[in-house]
Amino acid sequence: MQSYRGRQQMLLLCLAGFLAGIFYANFIAKNYVTMTGIFHEYFLNQYTASGIIARDYLIYLLRWRALPFAVLALAGRTRLRKVAAVAALLWTGFSGGILLVAAIMRMGIRGILLCLAGLFPQILFFAAAFAVLCWYLFSAPRTEWNRGKTVFVTVMVTAGIFAEAFLNPEIVQWMMDILA
Repeated sequence: MQSYRGRQQMLLLCLAGFLAGIFYANFIAKNYVTMTGIFHEYFLNQYTASGIIARDYLIYLLRWRALPFAVLALAGRTRLRKVAAVAALLWTGFSGGILLVAAIMRMGIRGILLCLAGLFPQILFFAAAFAVLCWYLFSAPRTEWNRGKTVFVTVMVTAGIFAEAFLNPEIVQWMMDILA
């Protein structure tokens, strides 16, 4: 029962962040969201015209994907682990809410499809690693961190980075060709 309640609380935190992101993008930063960003015509044209060098992108992703997981994992070694999990869940939901609103405001249903293409397939790996890490941070000290969790999170983050570097650019390009 405790496990179910903890998962429910994690989901509610993420949903609260998501709703806050939607509210923020619609009412506070509406002009900014509609005028700039990744769904702006100029950015999309630049993306289509430029080729992504997978090796360089991989190095970029190592820093911007592995580092947040490492910081969150290090937070798990402190007394602030639950605060870190709550903050990570709220921020993840908040960012997702802003992204969804920006996609819809700039491109409508095409924006949602482009977002899905931009998240696939790496989201499957990152979400699994994030869930395990946040679950531990959220439920510690009742649960123990072990080698199995370390291997799982490391493999999932690594697989997500490689999927994002080598598979995702092709998927996004394919989706942009379809939506054009």
